[in-house]
Amino acid sequence: MVKRIISLASRFIPRHYQQIVAAFILRSLAIFYRGNAFEDPISGRRYRKLLPYGRLQSRANALAPHSLSLERHRLIWLYLKTRTDFFTNPKRVLHVAPEFCFIKPFKKLVNINYLTADLISPWADIKMDVQNIPFHDSSFDVVICNHVLEHVDDDRKAMGELLRVMKPGGFGIFQVPLDYSIDVTLEDKSINTPELREKHYKQRDHLRLYGKDYAKRLREVGFDVTEDDYVSSLPTELVQRYALPKNEILYICRKNN
Repeated sequence: MVKRIISLASRFIPRHYQQIVAAFILRSLAIFYRGNAFEDPISGRRYRKLLPYGRLQSRANALAPHSLSLERHRLIWLYLKTRTDFFTNPKRVLHVAPEFCFIKPFKKLVNINYLTADLISPWADIKMDVQNIPFHDSSFDVVICNHVLEHVDDDRKAMGELLRVMKPGGFGIFQVPLDYSIDVTLEDKSINTPELREKHYKQRDHLRLYGKDYAKRLREVGFDVTEDDYVSSLPTELVQRYALPKNEILYICRKNN
């Protein structure tokens, strides 16, 4: 029933408003999922099960109904908590296309100056094209930009802008949908209709499908990239309890100078 409601909402509600509607619906239903089999590390809430999620192939226990976090969001949260000083030291943070599950928790952090930006998101602090970021060089200690680059016309220009506004010594997390079965990113100008993009890129509004060369593309614009298999360092019981993605590599991008 829940899946059908979300599916109908996705058909008739503009994409950038869907999370607002989903948040209202799912938070109302979250009480019915209370239990102790799963835990969302972002909200601290516990569930007997999580909701399924996925466009082409549904994933069981993927979506936490209160925070709307997915597997990758919970993984990023844990990485920031355990591998960085994000939650403790003063930082200026730019979050492009901010995920709903992160906005309130990040805004509550007294140590960070947190700014959200997006081209159309209704809750972004500023409207911004990631290919033309309206900030001075070296403005931010941390830049977060997840599942954005596959949507922009010139991803290398966007990567260059993310590098430009990052402070030397700063870092970013730039996740994208990635197909590890292909060596080279699939990007073809003849794939130019929603139907063809859905077929080849796995989503109607994607402009490419990244392959194993994704880190190379980031390095070519100047980032020092760590492909961090962080999830493999965690105990199996935590991976299961937090419902984390077992094959997600985190792309940690740093600016050295």
